[in-house]
Amino acid sequence: QVQLVESGGGLVQAGGSLRLSCAASGLTFSMYNMGWFRQAPGKEREFVAMITWSGRDTNYADSVKGRFTISRDNAKSTVSLQMNSLKPDDTAVYYCQCRLRGASRDYWGQGTQVTVSS
Repeated sequence: QVQLVESGGGLVQAGGSLRLSCAASGLTFSMYNMGWFRQAPGKEREFVAMITWSGRDTNYADSVKGRFTISRDNAKSTVSLQMNSLKPDDTAVYYCQCRLRGASRDYWGQGTQVTVSS
């Protein structure tokens, strides 16, 4: 059973930084592409960043490019999201997501709240 557990959310002032982590279990981690999504109140869930199974390729939403960095540690089955220069618009629940290479099913964590005050 695939489980994703996020941590690292919290309250931060605009311009500050946070690092989110996601610990995965119940899967062969190195075979999964990993991603981060977020959902703000009253809005749909949106893509933030992804990293391929090998860690070689990454992709970011335009709104976070240059400020957020996704990384993974296949030995520890973790994926992280370093968030710098945070803005109030980054306030949302952040979700860890994974998908097996070549498959279509997504797995999700329970989410962690990030609140950026102005």
